[in-house]
Amino acid sequence: MPYFIVFIFAGISITALLQLAIHLGFRAPRNKETGNPKDLFGIDYLQLHIPIYAGKQLFAWLLPVSESSETLIILHGWGSNAQLMLPIAIPFHEAGINIIMFDARNHGGSDSDTFSSLPRFTEDIESVIDWVKLEHPDRSERIAILGHSVGAGAVLFAASKRKDVAAVISISAFADPEWMMQRYLKKFYFPLAIRKSVIRYEEWVIGHRFASFSPLTTVCNINCPILIVHGKNDETVPVEDARAIIASCPKPQLNLLEIENASHDSVEKIEQHCLQLINFLRVSGFHI
Repeated sequence: MPYFIVFIFAGISITALLQLAIHLGFRAPRNKETGNPKDLFGIDYLQLHIPIYAGKQLFAWLLPVSESSETLIILHGWGSNAQLMLPIAIPFHEAGINIIMFDARNHGGSDSDTFSSLPRFTEDIESVIDWVKLEHPDRSERIAILGHSVGAGAVLFAASKRKDVAAVISISAFADPEWMMQRYLKKFYFPLAIRKSVIRYEEWVIGHRFASFSPLTTVCNINCPILIVHGKNDETVPVEDARAIIASCPKPQLNLLEIENASHDSVEKIEQHCLQLINFLRVSGFHI
C-alpha cells in the first residue's frame, strides 16, 4: 500500500479518536434524584413532565404557594439535578414564591438527547418559562430565573433574548466559555493550537460560536435586574470571572455578591446568604 494512503488512513483514525475523546470527555454525567421535596424536607410538591419537542420531556417539581402569582424557576449545573438545588430553593419557597425546578436534558430524570451544551440548557429553561405561562398563568405575573454554573450562563442567555423575565440570579457563572475551555484543556498540557482546534470543533458541534452566549456579552442585552453570585474560593471558575462580567457592562441593574469561603459547589454557603438573594427579588418588585 502506498505510503500516502497509509498516512491518510492514520490521519482519519487519529481525527476520529480525537473526536470520540472530545465527546466522551465533555459528556454530562447523569445523576438521578434519590429523594423528593416531601421526603427530604416535608414540602408538598407536584411532579411534572414538561414537554419540549419531538416527544421529549423534562422532569420537574413544582413547589406551590397558593397565594402567590409569582414564580422562580431554578436550573442546576453540569451533571447535577433538581434535588441538589433544593437547599437554595426552600428559603425562596418559605418566603412565599412558587418554585419550579427541573432537570435539563441528559440530566436527572429528564429525557436524553445527543449532547448537552449551554445553549441547550437555555432552550430547556425557555421551554419551562413558556410552559408555566401557558399552563399556570395565575402563577406567571412575574417570573424570575436562577441558575448555577452552566445553568447560570444559561439563565443569562435566556434573559438576554426575552422580555418576560423580571429578575435573574446567576450563581458561579463563567465569564466566557472559551476561557473555561482553555483552563480545562491546559490541565492536560495541550498546546495552544490543539486547544483552539478543540474549541472550534465544540462550537461546530453545538452550532453556536462561544461569543454568542458568553455572559460577558449576554449581560449587556438584559434589561431586568441581575444578581451575580460567586464564591471567593471557587477553583473551578475563579471569582475574577464574576468581576469580569460586572466590568464588561456596568449597568445599575447588574449587581455582584461575593461569598467568603465558598467554592464552586458550596450550596450550603449560598444557602446562608439566601436572605440577600430574597431581598434582591423584593427590590426587583417581587412580593415576597
